[in-house]
Amino acid sequence: MRAKITYAVTAAVLVVYFVLVGSRGVMLIETGTALTVTFGVAVLILPVIGLWFLWKNTQFVRKANQLAAELDAEGGLPVDELKRTPAGRIDRDSADEVFARRKAETEDAPDDWRSWFRLAIAYHDARDTARARKAMQRAIALHEGRPVQA
Repeated sequence: MRAKITYAVTAAVLVVYFVLVGSRGVMLIETGTALTVTFGVAVLILPVIGLWFLWKNTQFVRKANQLAAELDAEGGLPVDELKRTPAGRIDRDSADEVFARRKAETEDAPDDWRSWFRLAIAYHDARDTARARKAMQRAIALHEGRPVQA
């Protein structure tokens, strides 16, 4: 729940920031000189890109949470069996061991979104965020029945 609140507050702050930046861009355009219009258009592009990124990220999180809820209802969420250091960090060898099992599971069932979801969690636990995101995107695509890029 704390993560959801943090995400919502961050998103709200970003939207306010985008509105403020956008208003400055409009003010520059209203000035009417070639230079200020050019700068105004450039300034307006930034909030558009930011809003697009925020929208895509929010959709990704929403879909990943839906998969997690569905997998939880099926009793298929992975159990946290990772060893932790005294400071609470995940033990690297433990994460590698679980990752190897999840990767083998995914290789055995490459068209099953559930195995890709669990692999994404294993990547995340192994601190490989980029691959975790790609694995989750693949799980979402498989769940939605969309074609998956190799």
